[in-house]
Amino acid sequence: MPAATVALRAAIHAALVADSGVRAALGGARIYDEPPRNAAFPYVTLGDARIADVSSDLGPTQEHQLTLHAWSRQGGHKEAHVIAGAVLQALDDAPLAPAGHRLVNLRFAIADIRREADGRTYHALLRFRAVTEPSL
Repeated sequence: MPAATVALRAAIHAALVADSGVRAALGGARIYDEPPRNAAFPYVTLGDARIADVSSDLGPTQEHQLTLHAWSRQGGHKEAHVIAGAVLQALDDAPLAPAGHRLVNLRFAIADIRREADGRTYHALLRFRAVTEPSL
């Protein structure tokens, strides 16, 4: 995984942990790269990343398509929507500072909220698009 993606994911994790709205929606700072085996619901996980080189004559630039997941088992779709809204509020156009890189922008792209096959777990999938450049 490119260094910019690692730094960006760390900055996103830190922003979500620090955000009072996200913590309130989750009942604590339950944001994981890999959730513990018996993680208490609800929680958020950092998902897949797709990176593209969009460099120009102005220098190296990367576009990141990032996926986050919110998992809920209470309150039907409502809790999943509340968590998704809190994550969106915390991250859309957030002024993050990934180590060694400059975040050009971070924008919400799409959300998909659904009930999983087990009939009791609700899953909000959120996608964001980010552009980074190396720090000077």
